[in-house]
Amino acid sequence: MFGESRPARVRRVNFMPLAARAAAVKVLARPCGARIAGPLPEGCRLCEQGAKMVLFVTGLCSFHCFYCPVSDEKMYRDGVFANERSVRSDEDVLAEARAMGAAGAGITGGDPLEVPDRVAHYIDLLKGEFGKGFHTHLYTMTADLARIRTVAAGGLDEIRFHPPPGMWARMEASGFPAAVKESRRLGMAVGLEVPLIPDRLDDLKRMIAWAEGERLDFVNLNELEYSDANYARLGVRDYRRKDEMAYGVTGCDAGAEEILRSPHAITVHYCTSAYKDGWQLRERIKRAAEHVAQPWDVVTEDGTLIKGIVIGDDLEAILGMLRRHRVAADLMSVNPGRKRVEVAAWVLERLAGRLDAECFVVEEYPTADGLEVGRQRLP
Repeated sequence: MFGESRPARVRRVNFMPLAARAAAVKVLARPCGARIAGPLPEGCRLCEQGAKMVLFVTGLCSFHCFYCPVSDEKMYRDGVFANERSVRSDEDVLAEARAMGAAGAGITGGDPLEVPDRVAHYIDLLKGEFGKGFHTHLYTMTADLARIRTVAAGGLDEIRFHPPPGMWARMEASGFPAAVKESRRLGMAVGLEVPLIPDRLDDLKRMIAWAEGERLDFVNLNELEYSDANYARLGVRDYRRKDEMAYGVTGCDAGAEEILRSPHAITVHYCTSAYKDGWQLRERIKRAAEHVAQPWDVVTEDGTLIKGIVIGDDLEAILGMLRRHRVAADLMSVNPGRKRVEVAAWVLERLAGRLDAECFVVEEYPTADGLEVGRQRLP
């Protein structure tokens, strides 16, 4: 097999007796309502720092989970995205990783193991460019050993199995015990990552007990949350948002408290939707802003960019007009893709009244699509 062409990596495993390990673990509060008992998984640590690029390798998946948050534009479609950038070449992936100073990649979908050769290719590409220390993890519902060997041979560092809810109470009878054993033999960190479904707590507890018995590295419990894609599916099951300002479902926080109240011999990590959106995403945006900001950009505390823009049919004429007003060359640039000239906002605010063109100050995300969050017309 392809995955057997190189020797397995060696990992140190903590074989402290389970009871002793459980007694030593304390539950720690984390930002935005998240909580953890045990050390944070490496993939999560880099996500927390905003250092992980999200590499969506395919929308294909053999399962139909009612809680799946993947958008209609991506679900069951075989496309690739690096963060918000549509990928058409290997260089698109590398450019996005450089733009945010990525230290790793979280590989997601769909189910990435629907396209294992593609996953192995991207891991090899990223580690070849940024070094073997570039950390990769992926999420999968697949227990196919050949596919696991393929991504392990590509250099995958951490695999997170996502068993469907119907298997939580009978993990021993699923294909996951063999998948876990093989993944560990191949040197990967191994964990489970599933949504915390409030009315399936007993099944979750049985799954966690199984994970402890198998000496997995961690179990991540994600707050069940509403998205544009799953809104109707959650609503028909009578799940409710916990408040008007949140996307998390009522009962998840209480369920996490109940699960974490018992001692566990492995890491159990409860990750809230607010933590994902309010902390991890914000840190990734801030990190990207530090790497892509131009001299004419102002970086806000949230990582957005404020800049002036001048719009017109003849961008070279606009550039010449700004030069005549003695705007420094390093404080402006033509952006032909967006049909505008970008210029320092503090400069444009002084000049706008003297320019025969439309002038604005905009606030945007430092992403490939430059999502605009605010615009003010200048007189």
